[in-house]
Amino acid sequence: MIGPLFPKVKSTGRPPVDRRTVVEATAWRFRTGAPWRDVPERFGNWNTIYKNFNRWAEQGVWARLLEQVQSLAQRSGDLDWVTSIDSTIVRVHQHGATLPRATGGSVELQEVRAGAD
Repeated sequence: MIGPLFPKVKSTGRPPVDRRTVVEATAWRFRTGAPWRDVPERFGNWNTIYKNFNRWAEQGVWARLLEQVQSLAQRSGDLDWVTSIDSTIVRVHQHGATLPRATGGSVELQEVRAGAD
């Protein structure tokens, strides 16, 4: 289904890596949050995977892929656009939890009531 969305394979030069492997490796990388260098060897050279991912991102392949998959899911009734997000399921990123807070300045979150000094 998604094969035709990827760029055509060049007939000259190095033989291309299997596109399915690149997609699987990209999914693994984003699912785990691991750096590109930690992509398992079973997917091939991490740098090759990254270069394919990056080239396809610049060409808009991933955007078209998402659009196609959403369209298919919408037509089959498998897509529910209703979303609910609250603070019980949304957490600050681990690196943002220890940042210093800006408490001074011209904008304050709470207003000071007159005569509350």
